[in-house]
Order: sequence, then C-alpha cells, then structure tokens
Amino acid sequence: MKSRNVIPSLFLDFMQMQEFAKNPLIFTEGRGIRLTDSDGKKYIDGLSGVFVTSLGHGNAAIVEAMSSQLRRLAFAPPLHSTSGPALDLTQMLLKIAPEGVTALKFLSGGSEATEAAMKLARQYHQQTGNPRKYKIISRYGAYHGGTMGALSAGGGRERKSVYEPLGVGFIHVHPPYCYRCPFDQSYPSCGRTCVELIERTIEAEDPATVGAVIVEPISISSAGFVVPPPDYLPRLREICDRHNIVLIYDEIITGFGRLGTMFGSEYFKAPPDITACGKGMSGGYAPLAAILIRDRIASAFYGESEDNVQFHHGHTYAGNPVACAAGIAAVTQLVEDDVVGNARLQGERLRLRLVELAERFPIIGDVRGAGLLQGVELVKNRATRERFPAATRPGKIVEREARARGLLFRCGNDFAAFAPPLISTAEEIDEMVGILAESLAVAERELGMA
Repeated sequence: MKSRNVIPSLFLDFMQMQEFAKNPLIFTEGRGIRLTDSDGKKYIDGLSGVFVTSLGHGNAAIVEAMSSQLRRLAFAPPLHSTSGPALDLTQMLLKIAPEGVTALKFLSGGSEATEAAMKLARQYHQQTGNPRKYKIISRYGAYHGGTMGALSAGGGRERKSVYEPLGVGFIHVHPPYCYRCPFDQSYPSCGRTCVELIERTIEAEDPATVGAVIVEPISISSAGFVVPPPDYLPRLREICDRHNIVLIYDEIITGFGRLGTMFGSEYFKAPPDITACGKGMSGGYAPLAAILIRDRIASAFYGESEDNVQFHHGHTYAGNPVACAAGIAAVTQLVEDDVVGNARLQGERLRLRLVELAERFPIIGDVRGAGLLQGVELVKNRATRERFPAATRPGKIVEREARARGLLFRCGNDFAAFAPPLISTAEEIDEMVGILAESLAVAERELGMA
C-alpha cells in the first residue's frame, strides 16, 4: 500500500505533512499490543496509541458491547435526555472515583474535559459569592489540550506560541522537576520550593482572584517528562484548601490504571476537587471523557430552574450511548480482570529493566515514572547531567531506530517514555526494553559515546 499516493493535504497531529508523505506510516490492523502497517510490518504499540488503547487492540468484549448498542440506539438527544449506558457508566465511575466525588459530566475528549473543568471552577466561584476568583494557575511544560482555553493553561511554548495572545487570567509556575530543579536545589533538602512557590504566587496575585490550580499528576509532553516528589500533591491540596481554590487534576493520561492505581490521586494520596479524565476510560474504542466532581463543588450547581445555576456547558457527542457502552465494557475489564494490578506488576518490571539499561548505557541520565508510565532522560554526561546541544535531539535518534525495529513509543528531544497497554505481559515488556537497548546502542555510536 506504500504505492498509495499520500499527498500533504491531510493534516495530521503536529506533523509536517510534506515530510510525512515521503514515508507515510499507515496502519491497517491491530491485535493485542501490536499494530500492522500497510506493508504488513508489525509494531509493538509501546505508547497505547497515545496513552489510550490500554486494553489492547481488537478487544472483542468492547467491540461487541458497542455493536450491540449501535443496534439499539446510536444517539440520544442531549438537550432532552440521557441514555441507559450513560446512567450505568455513571454509577460505575462513582464507585471507583477519587474520594468525595458525587457527580460527573461526560465529554468526548481530553481538551473538552480540561476546558469543562476550568469553566466549572469559574462558575462555582461565581455562584458561591466569589466572582473575582477567575485566575487559573498551571505549570510550565504541561499539556492540557489543543483548544484555546486548554492551550492557555498549557505550559509548552512549542504548542501555543503561534496562537498567542491566548486567554486572560492564566498564570504559570515552574514544575517539580527534581532531576533538573529550576531553583538549583536538591530533594528532600529543598524545602519544596516548587510547591511553596504556588502559594507565594497565589498571595502575590491576591487569593481573592485565584480560582483554580490545574496540574497533571505526572507530566509528559514534548516539553519534558516530570514526576513530582511524593509530598508535592498533598502539600498542594493543603494550599488550595487554605485559599478556597479549586484543585483540578488533569488525569487524561494517568487515569484508569496507568500508574498502577485507578487514578493518580490514589497513587499520590491527595484527592482533587475535579478530575479531568478520558483516554483509557473507553480503552480507545470511542471518544469518551469526563470530569469527576467532588461534592463541595457539585452542590453549588443544584437548584430550581429559575436559579439558573446549572452548569452552562455541553457538547453534541458527550455521553453518547455507544461511547458509554464502550466505557462500561472497558471499566468492567479494568476492575474484574485486575488490569490495574497487572499495570502495577509490569510497571515494576519495566522500571527494573530500565534501571538495568542505565547501568549499561551512559546516555541514560535518569529513570523515572510510575506503573506503566516509565521513561528515561538522555544526557551527554551523566556525572554532570549535561544536555546534548539542542540540534542533536538524541531522543529522535532512538525513536528512529526503535521504529525500524518495530517499536513505537514516546520520544522527545531528550527523553524516551513507555506507556504500553495495561494488558502487557512480562515477555512483552522485556521485548520492548530489548529494542530500546539496541536503539540506545546505535544512538551512542552516532553521538560518539560508544
């Protein structure tokens, strides 16, 4: 199928299409953790598509659930009704949601979810006597989605600079990047400057004007791969409580078992007020996302019709019955088949294998992650943590070599990260790490390190 004329008129995500068209990658089939391209070559999906196909490709139970629902009802008018699958999935999610969650709203994707979470926070303050609390604090390097509000909260300049000016009221602080502390300190003697700075920023802006803080439990984007110290989120929870600020977790990636717990808030033992989640909720089989809302926030949205306090937000396909049927089947597997437990077990194996690689390859400066979200930072000099020159892009060399060997995963300019399906086996984990090892060897030779 490579003979198919791929012209640069189809805009794919973040790609230069003239370059893509020279050697297009076109997938035709998926089974388990593997994909097959149009030439019949197989690849390990070491990124779960894009952190989404957590239950693997060709999952018969999810496909059947969707097919059955399609035959009954494909769409329920959202301005007038809901559907049985939406109600059933609601009850399932409330049982596994973070502490204190009593309500939710369905959406279709991650950007919709983070936008809805921030809008909900602003409306909450409007309806509880604090209309000046509109500012939203987020972190540099974060990625919260591609829509304008989500980009405004996002902290990666490479994604948003061409669209500026963006929304007003968005303030950024430096992330808890312990390997390269922006404050030149070391954990745990640092005094947690990264989180204390958030409180100082709140005070400098005036607490009466700050409405929400939005963070990813673990941040992974082209801007970096950042895992906070264990006490970062609990401390942030305390700060938000003290200043009546809505704490939002963007768990689009970390939710539904990715970290070896159902949600990242469970892993870090610090519940948010609003959880934006998606991706793994449907296993990647249908566009499905949600915001999970703590009772103290949800209660402000109940009243009589004339009170006009309902959440003024909606999307055409949010809560679609076919998508919710996929979600029911996916969440059922996560719970009943102990998929989350497997993610924790195989995540430990993956971490161990990456640590072993670090002993063999000087290019690995740091190994970090949680569950089946694990990665390495690539450095020119491990002892000094010296980076490669910006134009060198060692991660892209590793990505090129891994793809040639049949592995797809997430590589930034100076990091490589795995997020394979949560159903991955020990043998499959070892196979992925083996390909990474071969790719690192090539990168070190090309860069004069071997």
